[in-house]
Amino acid sequence: MKTKTKSIYLDVCALSRPFDDQAFLRIRLETEAVNLILSTIKAGQYRLVVSPVHREEIKAISEAFERIELEARLATLGQSIKADIPAVRRRAEKLIDLNFGVADAAHVAFAEQCGAEFVSCDDALARKCSKHKIDIWCGNPVAFCEKEGLR
Repeated sequence: MKTKTKSIYLDVCALSRPFDDQAFLRIRLETEAVNLILSTIKAGQYRLVVSPVHREEIKAISEAFERIELEARLATLGQSIKADIPAVRRRAEKLIDLNFGVADAAHVAFAEQCGAEFVSCDDALARKCSKHKIDIWCGNPVAFCEKEGLR
């Protein structure tokens, strides 16, 4: 019996962490965690799910190298979500009513729709997810690696 590969939803904040200023320890740790997660995805241990929100947010990144790299990562490692768009929209609207930002609400709604673990470097977003008890695990890349025993 084949076990189902666990799905991971890295928001754009997490995917972009390797492009942030590495002068800060926290950013370096999260960068290493994101790179470890991406390597386990490449090895087939996890499945990176991608939503239309990823593509729209990444299109808006002004730094050309970062934008092209992120687009390439999604193309090679990601799998597009097959989602019930009206249900995602309804859920996102409920999250917006709970003071989630529009893009954050859409990311969370897509992640919930496909039952993916939600990874973000945005502490405020993680707190909101915890406070409102979203239907999936949510945390930063380091916490995900610790939870999964990735080394």
